[in-house]
Amino acid sequence: MFFLLRMAFWLGLVLVLLPRDQTPEADKAPQVGASDAVSAATAAVSDMSQFCSRQPAACQIGGQAATALGQRAQDGAKKLYKIITDKKAPDHTGSIPDSAELDAIERATVKAPETLTLDDLQTPWTMPAAMATDAAI
Repeated sequence: MFFLLRMAFWLGLVLVLLPRDQTPEADKAPQVGASDAVSAATAAVSDMSQFCSRQPAACQIGGQAATALGQRAQDGAKKLYKIITDKKAPDHTGSIPDSAELDAIERATVKAPETLTLDDLQTPWTMPAAMATDAAI
């Protein structure tokens, strides 16, 4: 709902600021000079300065609301600053190490001593009988 109000405000502002064509109807419209606009704005500001004396409860609640909004804006700004300044995560996922990590892994890996004897290495491998019958099927 607030989004629609905000969009209506900005759309209205854009429509007001668009340049107008010179037509006969435009000449009949009320003409407001710069001095009239400034005096009206000055009167509005002076009236707003007297608002708190006329409506103290509304002014107090408005002040509390402004403080709460300011606090929320400050918290949001801190959160945004933290997101921007946090270090970016590495580009790789770690599932496949890069070459520098592979070199470090190879240097850190301790080689297990060989447990096979020379006789074990000389014996030719033969297929066990149970596996030979399965392979024939």
